[in-house]
Amino acid sequence: MENLVAVIQIDKIYSGGPSIIKMEPKGDSRGTFMRVFCIDEFKDAGIAFNPKQCNLSKSTSPGTLRGLHFQYKPKCESKYVRVLSGSIFDVVVDLNPGENFLRVETFTISSKENSGVFVPKGFAHGFQTLEGNTSVEYLVDEKYDAQHESGLRWNDPKLGISWPAEVSCISDRDNGHDFLVDAKLIELENRFK
Repeated sequence: MENLVAVIQIDKIYSGGPSIIKMEPKGDSRGTFMRVFCIDEFKDAGIAFNPKQCNLSKSTSPGTLRGLHFQYKPKCESKYVRVLSGSIFDVVVDLNPGENFLRVETFTISSKENSGVFVPKGFAHGFQTLEGNTSVEYLVDEKYDAQHESGLRWNDPKLGISWPAEVSCISDRDNGHDFLVDAKLIELENRFK
């Protein structure tokens, strides 16, 4: 009988930064089985992650943009992002003071690829849908806290993000975040120390 033990492969992009999570489906006559999260496998990869909340967003139109969201200390959150249907252009921005401050990493994630992205604490996160009817699930290790919630402007020239499509839909809140002028940069560096 074929071994049906599903495994997760975790590839870190850089020390302290995001990770690509690859899930290996196993199949038999019934179909497939895939482990999507294992606290021990994350721990073995040096990722301390204990989810407290699971969120699901559904976007009907391609080009829908959500983000770039984060929470300040003491309510910083790590996220594990997976696409259940459709595909996204995923963006993470390092807000931790140091050599990687404002470093932008982008990923294309599809429901067909069996992969996800782990976003550590101290990062802003957002995405743009590449297809209609895209569903994105993310596990987070901190509950939403409106008093500590904030965001970065998706089209801030200091970030230089090349979004793959014209924005078809965005919330007023996401479109209204301040640009990264000197005062905002100092605030970010101070609040993420």
